[in-house]
Amino acid sequence: MQIIDTHAHLYTTEFDADRPAVMEAAVRAGVGPILLPAIDGATHEAMLRVEAEYPVCKAMMGLHPCHVKENYEEELKLVQEYLARRPFVAVGEIGLDFHWDTTFMEQQYDAFHRQIRMALEYGLPISIHSRKATEESIEVIRQYPGLRGVFHCFSGTTAQAEALIGLGFYLGIGGVVTYKNSDLGQVIGAVGLSNVILETDAPYLAPVPKRGKRNESAYLTFVIDKISNVLGRGAEEISKITTENAKKLFVLS
Repeated sequence: MQIIDTHAHLYTTEFDADRPAVMEAAVRAGVGPILLPAIDGATHEAMLRVEAEYPVCKAMMGLHPCHVKENYEEELKLVQEYLARRPFVAVGEIGLDFHWDTTFMEQQYDAFHRQIRMALEYGLPISIHSRKATEESIEVIRQYPGLRGVFHCFSGTTAQAEALIGLGFYLGIGGVVTYKNSDLGQVIGAVGLSNVILETDAPYLAPVPKRGKRNESAYLTFVIDKISNVLGRGAEEISKITTENAKKLFVLS
């Protein structure tokens, strides 16, 4: 059974002490490829080192909205330089985050639009971070016909999911679907698996029964089990469908 983790920050310091074991556990669980979303210039080189050391990993490039600050012009220039230098599987993670701080809201929008244009220039999908900004992010992508990508850590309504699917986008589903207070099970039950891909967002959002601990790619099996229970379909089928979806979106072999 092959499982693709479409969003994992395995290059961050949380994994420095035991990264080889984490990678080995992922491979044993059937997880791979593992896609690494970028954060900002302070972590790009660490991400690329992990990608070089572990062939199962494939990097994205982008500026995370929470890291859009006073120097965001320099950060966007760096993103553009990397994209011109070598191939990446996507532009991400990019988007809008209005959860903690809206000081740089205008700059977040600007960075989002400019990175979308970069993705279109290079023919790449985007991975969207949209915390407390799902409707706003949908309105942005409506402006770009032909754009493709995923709403990472999707947590919206059935209506929002249907709107995104209608725009050709995918829903990134991870550990949150296993949480007792989550409505994602009902959303997936309503829209089906045609536009669902799996992710961990490691080291964050570990699924039940690992909730509260560091997340890792091997834990995707718990997400598959939950979706299997919700839909009444076998884990093998869930894995196959979501894996094919990820291969199609990110052009993976």
